Amino acid sequence: MKIEYVSGSNVVSLMPRRNEMHFPALKTVEAYWEGLRNGRPVPSRAEVDPRGMQSALEFAFILERIAPGVARFRLAGMHLTDLMGMEVRGMPLTAMFVPESRAKLSEALEAVFETPQITVITLKAERGIGRGAMDAQLLLCPLKSDLGDVNRVLGCLQSKGEIGRQPRRFEVVDIQSRPLLGNPADQSFDTTPKGTPVPAGFAEAKKAYEDSKPTASETQDKVEKAPRPTKPVLRLVKTDE
Repeated sequence: MKIEYVSGSNVVSLMPRRNEMHFPALKTVEAYWEGLRNGRPVPSRAEVDPRGMQSALEFAFILERIAPGVARFRLAGMHLTDLMGMEVRGMPLTAMFVPESRAKLSEALEAVFETPQITVITLKAERGIGRGAMDAQLLLCPLKSDLGDVNRVLGCLQSKGEIGRQPRRFEVVDIQSRPLLGNPADQSFDTTPKGTPVPAGFAEAKKAYEDSKPTASETQDKVEKAPRPTKPVLRLVKTDE
């Protein structure tokens, strides 16, 4: 249910405030990530210190991109283990979602790496025997690797409701994203041989190298203007001895 407050001709949504109250861990992780960013497009994975977001650690995680639209858990808090009923490290993020929502999640996840952008996904858990109503939100914040490519994510998943006796999987209800480099249409990206997108500025530009290559006419001019030797380079000496 969407709640709005109407004041004269202005309509102010109360959903962001409501979500902050129900999922405060997301706000904590996002604020920590913004502090690491400090005006830069994307912070580095090496800069992440768990002590900076200690109150949200059980909900936080680190993802590694292993293929387009696919990322696996490198580190994960206990809340995710409780939701799945098992250790999630090494598992793909899509394992926590119902099959019908995995394509949406993969598309959103890939956009986090490619654009790059920060994304908040509103979730609802599937219900069944031993699985009651549960709402959740998922935060995805991009990170750079030591090589400068954007292939890590600092994330947070917090739920509201009883976990129950069975593992919980989620469906995607809503996706909200915010690009980090201005207008995505104005951005250019290089791609590594493995297909990992690297925003311009994280890698050397190809154009600078191409512009430095001489044209065919410039090469011919250099050949014609080159000084000719006044003495033969080789001399043949014949002797009858």
